[in-house]
Amino acid sequence: MSQSEWAESQLAEIELLSSMYPTESEFEITDQVALAELRESVEGPFSDAPPHHSRPQFLLRQRVDTSCNGGVDLTLSCTFPFDYPKVLPEINVRCTDLNRAQQTRLQADLTVYLRENCRGEVCVLTAVEWLKDNAQHYVDPTSSSDSSAAAVTGGAEVFSRLWIYSHHIYNKNKRKNILEWSKELGLSGFSMPGKPGVVCVEGPHGACEEFWSRLKVLTWKKIMIRHREDVTLEEGRGQADDEGGVASLRKFSGFEEASFDPHGNRGNHMDLGLLYQFLSERGCCEVFQMYFGVEGR
Repeated sequence: MSQSEWAESQLAEIELLSSMYPTESEFEITDQVALAELRESVEGPFSDAPPHHSRPQFLLRQRVDTSCNGGVDLTLSCTFPFDYPKVLPEINVRCTDLNRAQQTRLQADLTVYLRENCRGEVCVLTAVEWLKDNAQHYVDPTSSSDSSAAAVTGGAEVFSRLWIYSHHIYNKNKRKNILEWSKELGLSGFSMPGKPGVVCVEGPHGACEEFWSRLKVLTWKKIMIRHREDVTLEEGRGQADDEGGVASLRKFSGFEEASFDPHGNRGNHMDLGLLYQFLSERGCCEVFQMYFGVEGR
């Protein structure tokens, strides 16, 4: 698809949305200048000239039915990069009925869905339909990650440990994010940069889920939760966010970026024997085989 075809697709989608949602309370262009420039590049006398880099912006407001409270109001704030639909649009979902963790999970899951299903195609209506089908899973308290875990365990608090595998971790900004987010969320554990990349976080279930929801939406060649541990706190033992109640469950005293004798041409491979020793000292040696398929030594 050429640059002129990108512009044509953008304008056609905006006009379709405008016809489907004719009132400003539903559909509102927030950057009229960018839309005018886009229209000029498609329909104007110099439409065969090199396209400019306008970024049309608009708001799309939807009432979505949910089972728990009769429905919620969602606002999609959309921006088209000049090369959309070659790349995904910027879509941010806002809802006053969602707490921060719920909204983060919804935003992350929507982004993953669009990335896997819509690259190279216009997708705003696809996003709307996905929200209609899935919003209740984030709004309904019994469908959220934290409450689902509590329901399974009879309402008790849950302590979690996530073992995350990535094809590689090189990027300095990602490494900085991992360190900052773990500190912000009160999680302990470690990250091992290089190839492969390993991240372990432990702490309150909700904080671990929040960390994962932020991490997985970054650009990765491959990333997954390789193994997870969820421990129900016994009555009287303390809350999951109460350090006095979970100190005995933590295998790591804080969070660190760990390096194990880097080697290779780019210094991006670690000594896995030292990693195994590191895990063994903290009572975690069994996860080594889960990561690498062999027993450590």
